[in-house]
Amino acid sequence: WGRIVNISSVHGLIASPYKAAYVTAKHALEGLSKVTALEGAKHGVTSNCVNPAFVRTSLVERQIDDQAAVNGIDRAEVVDRILLDRAAIRQLIEPEQVAEIVAYLCSPPASLITGSSLVIDGGWTAH
Repeated sequence: WGRIVNISSVHGLIASPYKAAYVTAKHALEGLSKVTALEGAKHGVTSNCVNPAFVRTSLVERQIDDQAAVNGIDRAEVVDRILLDRAAIRQLIEPEQVAEIVAYLCSPPASLITGSSLVIDGGWTAH
């Protein structure tokens, strides 16, 4: 038995312009996770994806700085106007929030969740 939890992205479910390679990779990960869920089920293995929007990581922090410089706006405006433009709940996701979902998927109560994509995006994909 086992638990496979792939860190995907909202971009594994929907596309955004100018992100062809990233969106392609995340869609592939979604497919792999689903196939693994089907093949692993008879062995007690579950396979799921966690699909966050923008998580407060060093990569995102650098993107905020870059966008601020390119657009001539401050960091808070980048977060609000660019990163969280589509989100209903307008705040960056903290890494610990993603980790808690991963921990849940590895817990006994989640033993029947497999082949799923758990979205944590503040409503970003609800549009």
